[in-house]
Amino acid sequence: MSKKILKFEYEKETKNSVRYQEMPEPGQAPVLGTLYVQKWFATDSKILEITIEKKDS
Repeated sequence: MSKKILKFEYEKETKNSVRYQEMPEPGQAPVLGTLYVQKWFATDSKILEITIEKKDS
């Protein structure tokens, strides 16, 4: 099991959502890349953090 916290930075607004671009750690490739979040949740947030957990079973 491993956890990773991913940071996303505001990129632009679309019709019903806000587009965020992942800010990977230096020297690492993006895990998710682009993230679309509904406007009702994103409100005016410029930075989002997502925790992703990989479970090995």
